[in-house]
Amino acid sequence: MNQTVNAPKVGFVSLGCPKALVDSEDILTRLKVEGYEISNSYQDADLVVVNTCGFIDSAVAESLDAIGEALHENGKVVVTGCLGARTDASGENMVRAMHPKVLAVTGPHASNEVMDAVHQHLPKPHDPFIDLVPEQGIKLTPSHYAYLKISEGCNHRCTFCIIPSLRGDLVSRPIGDVVREAEKLVKSGVKELLVVSQDTSAYGVDVKFRTGFVNGRPVKTHMQTLAQELAQLGVWVRMHYVYPYPHVDDLMELMNASAVNGYGRVLPYLDVPFQHAHPRVLKAMKRPASSEKTLERILVWRAACPDLTIRSTFIAGFPSETEAEFQYLLDFLDEAQLDRVGCFAYSPVDGAKANEIAGALPDEVREERTARFMEKQAGISTARLTNKVGTLQTVLIDEVDEDGAIARSTADAPEIDGLVYIDYTETPLQVGQFVEVKIHHSDAHDLWGELVG
Repeated sequence: MNQTVNAPKVGFVSLGCPKALVDSEDILTRLKVEGYEISNSYQDADLVVVNTCGFIDSAVAESLDAIGEALHENGKVVVTGCLGARTDASGENMVRAMHPKVLAVTGPHASNEVMDAVHQHLPKPHDPFIDLVPEQGIKLTPSHYAYLKISEGCNHRCTFCIIPSLRGDLVSRPIGDVVREAEKLVKSGVKELLVVSQDTSAYGVDVKFRTGFVNGRPVKTHMQTLAQELAQLGVWVRMHYVYPYPHVDDLMELMNASAVNGYGRVLPYLDVPFQHAHPRVLKAMKRPASSEKTLERILVWRAACPDLTIRSTFIAGFPSETEAEFQYLLDFLDEAQLDRVGCFAYSPVDGAKANEIAGALPDEVREERTARFMEKQAGISTARLTNKVGTLQTVLIDEVDEDGAIARSTADAPEIDGLVYIDYTETPLQVGQFVEVKIHHSDAHDLWGELVG
């Protein structure tokens, strides 16, 4: 086999959400296919690509700092991602205004443009190491789980969000392509697929749920159909960014029924970004499904799937939110009894319509409400996890050390939810292994247990 001598090396910095992570994986895969080497240091790289986040102010600052660091340490930098699509108050590209020495700037989901910039400033080698590229591509996650992005962009126009202006309207991937990617990941050893998009419930809406083909079989481009296909792959399938439309009800039967298939199942887990509970605030946010009877829907879901875990995110201190409306949100938490919850103090984003809403709240009010929200949810989470003491849980091992192992249950997505700590055992354990654990202790976020069997 011919090998390229002194192949050009590209450094890579990946920031932002799982959707951006998938973009990074795509670019890294294409670089590797073309024979580039991936460097782990600025000093050893011939060029650095920085994939940025540009959603909230703290993410913008982190991205700009990362670009500055790459310029200082290396000097040759290509910028991509959401921040690359943003402009400042004068209309100038935000990245170029702050860092004019970057070689190129692209927006999100722009692998072709990134590769063009790399080719221009670091010509690709003549003998690519095609045989060295794994079939599933280059992944930045641990080998036992992977994100599966099913669409790009969003059709909603939430007033606090600028994602549609950065990533465009909804574009669903062909269902055959999605399933083929999932099959390659499973073949490579992935034990958990995390389905991500801007709006998973809307998958296929843009193509009117047209028929695609999976291994020669005609199948509809629809969230329910996709879940059914993924459920057959024999691994955990976890659904993220699911808006509470009525057709989500149909997933409950699949989540409940797939439990009989052992470790291969669509997990009884929904990540539903409610953002608020008060009807007027939801309307001001222009949230999709804001008119749905959320509490009633949650009761329907739990009746159909008693083991269902619901995770969500909320915004406290949205412009014009009154104390009474915030209290309404706290009361909602008491009634909904959500399992996993995050809350963010409202952060104004340049270009967001919410900035035009009268009644912006002081920083201290937003932060105080966020703290009250999280205190309320901590009590709910503690009680719900206490109920799991004494139960048997199937868990997926993430880490193994001399003290035991760290794992996740079906209720825990990586990096955002809780953990299950497994007591030391003489039984050899491996990362990516499914085991049964009996829970003997809990707190507000995590569980502790001992290996069974």
